Amino acid sequence: MAGSATKTKRTTKTAAARPAKKPKPIPRYHVILLDDDDHSYEYVIEMLGKVFGHDPIRAFRMAEEVDTSGRVIVDTTTLERAELKRDQIHAYGADWRIPKCKGSMSATIEPAE
Repeated sequence: MAGSATKTKRTTKTAAARPAKKPKPIPRYHVILLDDDDHSYEYVIEMLGKVFGHDPIRAFRMAEEVDTSGRVIVDTTTLERAELKRDQIHAYGADWRIPKCKGSMSATIEPAE
């Protein structure tokens, strides 16, 4: 091996050598259903099933909570999905079971802590 060139290895910082950045968690938001006297339990249970896929027992418990406390968290998700779900609640329509009902229930979103 006399006469062969010796190669020296240079070390450079590679992606593996740099400290890994922790990904920031995606902010979460609550979709909050607000109580009113213009919608029946049946309406709330049906709407929560169709919009969120909640089973009837879970939806009934949420209907009870919104009735007693005035509000209930029906979903916690990303901002974009929370806005979509809030808009779907607003677009769901009136409760045909209650003649004085003129429109959908109200909902809002707020940051989850």
